[in-house]
Amino acid sequence: MGIHHYFKSLSDLEMIYRCPGKFKFQEHSVASHSFKVAKIAQFLGTVEELAGKDVDWRLLYEKALNHDYAELFTGDIKTPVKYSSPELKRLFNEVEEEMTRKFIEREFPKEFQKVYLGRFKEGKDETLEGRILAVADKIDLLYESFGEIQKENPEPLFLEIYEEALSTILLFKEMTCVQYFLQEILPDMLRERFIEQSELVEITEKMVEASKND
Repeated sequence: MGIHHYFKSLSDLEMIYRCPGKFKFQEHSVASHSFKVAKIAQFLGTVEELAGKDVDWRLLYEKALNHDYAELFTGDIKTPVKYSSPELKRLFNEVEEEMTRKFIEREFPKEFQKVYLGRFKEGKDETLEGRILAVADKIDLLYESFGEIQKENPEPLFLEIYEEALSTILLFKEMTCVQYFLQEILPDMLRERFIEQSELVEITEKMVEASKND
């Protein structure tokens, strides 16, 4: 028992790859994903802060860095599977929470357990920081799937992941940082050179336009 095992487990996150079981030109580990989400969340938080919002930076960084730690115990579940139904998503969350709780109670000294039970709980909530995390998580997923599409990966799954990620981002379209992403960043992504881009551009534009009428 001890923090040693927690520190050691951080290296294990480098060996857990996202979207397992499918051919990919570039692998992405849970560890690298957490780092990228933290960097994206930092930018999105900056946009919100410059727009006059009060950002709790400590809370935002803790949410971003810790949001997928539970995948140490369950591995990465493909997004279309995990979100195929609210009930399935709830069950996955319950399993992750229970396994994380047992790990903390087994490995962490008692004086730290309450703190880490809070840090490792689901970070996507109704707070500004929780909503920024939800968007940052899907932006990184959007880029991961876009990278595979750009490299002509024939797996149709990556187009499904791209659409799911974008649809979730659009749920937060009222946020200043999401408006900035849609107006300033997403168009630059779609101008990147890649083969057969017309279908992806058409899908993206259709989804963005449809969201304006919701």
